[in-house]
Amino acid sequence: MSDYITYEQLVEALSYDPETGVFTWLISPARIVRAGSVAGTRATTGYIDIGFKQKTYRAHRLAWLYMTGRMPALDIDHINGVRDDNRFANLREVDRSTNMQNIRRPGVKNKSGYLGVSVDRWDGKWIAQITVNGEKVFLGRHESPELAAAAYIEAKRRLHPGCTI
Repeated sequence: MSDYITYEQLVEALSYDPETGVFTWLISPARIVRAGSVAGTRATTGYIDIGFKQKTYRAHRLAWLYMTGRMPALDIDHINGVRDDNRFANLREVDRSTNMQNIRRPGVKNKSGYLGVSVDRWDGKWIAQITVNGEKVFLGRHESPELAAAAYIEAKRRLHPGCTI
């Protein structure tokens, strides 16, 4: 028997509203949790986590199971980039590469504040580049971070089919 929650266990324990993306407990899974209460807590990553039978599940993956009857084999992408927006219309099953193409914010180490943009320390020009199929593609040197970001977004829309920006 699988360690993961089954569809049958899910629908016995939780109700899911595909219009709002909210799960509600049908049972009382713990003394401090009452049937009828909203299930899950926001993790530091921004996703909603739901604990059930000593395991923690991402709400977006449970939404997929609830609506399709199967646990997703691939990543579940939030189309609008909002990690706690678990409306079914906002979810899609995609491979990791496509999911990564839908990133909308730069990483914490990015100093420019824009996706795909960095500054050349030698001359202060702004460099735009994008990764396509594991290879970096140079998008030019620009006078401002905004111009570099515009070049990146244009290329992203053209070269990343998974992008929804």
